[in-house]
Amino acid sequence: MTQTGPLCLELIERGAAANADRVAVIFGEEQLSFGQVNVQANRLANALQGLGALPGTRIALLVNNGLLSVPLDFACVKAGLNRVPLNSRLSLEEQARMIEEADCQFLIFGADLSDRAEALIEKVSNLTAYGLGEYLAGGDDLLALSETASQTPPKYDANAEDVILTLYTSGTTGVLKAAQHTQASYAAICRNILLNLFPVMENDRMLHAASMIHASGTFVLPFWVRGACSIILPDFAPEGFLRAVQKYEPTAINLVPTMMQMLLEQETLKDYDLSSLKHIIYGASPMPRTVIERAIDHFGQDKFWQYFGQTEAPLCLAVLRPEDHVGDLLGACGRPALDVEIRLVDEKGETAEKGQPGEILVRTPSAAAGYFNAPELTSQSFDKEGWVHTRDIGVFDRRGILHLRDRTSDMIISGGYNVYPREVEYALMSHSAVLESAVVGAAHEKWVEAVTAFVVLRAGMEVSEKDLIAHVAEQIASYKKPHSVIFADALPKTAVGKLDRKALRAKLKS
Repeated sequence: MTQTGPLCLELIERGAAANADRVAVIFGEEQLSFGQVNVQANRLANALQGLGALPGTRIALLVNNGLLSVPLDFACVKAGLNRVPLNSRLSLEEQARMIEEADCQFLIFGADLSDRAEALIEKVSNLTAYGLGEYLAGGDDLLALSETASQTPPKYDANAEDVILTLYTSGTTGVLKAAQHTQASYAAICRNILLNLFPVMENDRMLHAASMIHASGTFVLPFWVRGACSIILPDFAPEGFLRAVQKYEPTAINLVPTMMQMLLEQETLKDYDLSSLKHIIYGASPMPRTVIERAIDHFGQDKFWQYFGQTEAPLCLAVLRPEDHVGDLLGACGRPALDVEIRLVDEKGETAEKGQPGEILVRTPSAAAGYFNAPELTSQSFDKEGWVHTRDIGVFDRRGILHLRDRTSDMIISGGYNVYPREVEYALMSHSAVLESAVVGAAHEKWVEAVTAFVVLRAGMEVSEKDLIAHVAEQIASYKKPHSVIFADALPKTAVGKLDRKALRAKLKS
């Protein structure tokens, strides 16, 4: 789409100039002002350029939430670097594959992840690692190098199409996909949030407990531009989160449904002063109705905002505003975002008739610039007219509110994380006792969907459910492992011999 508006880099500079002395980031007992974040970002950017990281260079980031989360991201934008965040919860195999597929020669790692960084260096050829307060053989301490680097902005002429973020997601078959966001699209994400969610004011403070490399991190720039503060927690633990709300008095929080469920289950919830909260934002997966009803009873309807979006087109494609959190709308995606076009199409690709379901296609300035090094996948999801094919099925009601009907993919959303069946099935099939496997999602009160495996064992062989789950956990991220394993004599197939997941889901409901 045609670029309009300032780039991500300019928004960073605007926020820094307008709010230099205000507190921008809080982590534990430490804090940084807007000016300090900006200087730190400049120093890190210049240090990276001094190491040979030129504009466009893809750099893998293995960093947990921390005080440097924002300066490091901003440094990459300022130097025109293409950051490739690695979820620290992923397995060594998964992280190595991402680094290799993205062709990263640089790895920036947090001091608490030095063991994993060392393992990645051994596994991936031509990879040099630079730590933040730590160093490994062949690399250096980037934080130490930055202390003597220039605090002036690095030399880099930004263009709208420059890719500054390559964010991995998974395809419907478990194939890794890396959505590419540019200087223009990331700035558009910022505008999308400010336009469609609540108006951020300079005295607002958002508490981040989810990983900053996912949706939570997209709120940093909108708050930055408005002179508001980002409070960062290392991770999410219900009791610690409640203590943090009481201590730091944030006005906004962003949760996935599983987090909300865990908070509501805390017996001590009523003991904390959470009166500072004005906005409770949730997304990533549908919120079970029983959970959102309990949450509204406790916190009040006026606080809740839901966004519907995806990695390829963040953040808000549709928004369920506080006044819409009533009755049958509690399960809806919401009203189309003001800067987003939404079209529903039938199986023939024609516009679905009014009131009829269809695949959700979206067109928005915040859409990714395709997938990295995957032209076929890109052509399937991003068409020539600028429409992003979400693979989700939706329907508009008479009020123009979008409802999600089903997914065209078999993706499972468990605890706010995407889990793709074939990836889990491959891990199961690698066990010598497994003949066939099929993985589907089962409705779950806490996790929204629980990863459930159907397994057919080889004749004469035995293995326990516990051992199979442990086997999977050794190969892929722990959150992807099955919650339960159901042993079967055979798996249902369609007339053409394909696995019939629909029949398996029906079996779970019966």
